Amino acid sequence: MVFEKIRSILAEQFSEDEDSITMSTDLAEDLGADSLDFADVLMAIEDEFEVEVLDEDLESIKTVGDIVEYIENKNND
Repeated sequence: MVFEKIRSILAEQFSEDEDSITMSTDLAEDLGADSLDFADVLMAIEDEFEVEVLDEDLESIKTVGDIVEYIENKNND
């Protein structure tokens, strides 16, 4: 469920087909996300999942799978 919501957000943000976004999709390399795109995506994810992504955690988020894992861990805290 988390993955599907994130995939939907990313597909809309980057005008991509949802089916092309997988857990291993790299935000920068595969989607071409720059720092502004990344900030927009994080704000949308924070709103959707009602979590706060901490600045010190940003460096560890590179792929869709990283986002899913982060959200799932936050929801279990």
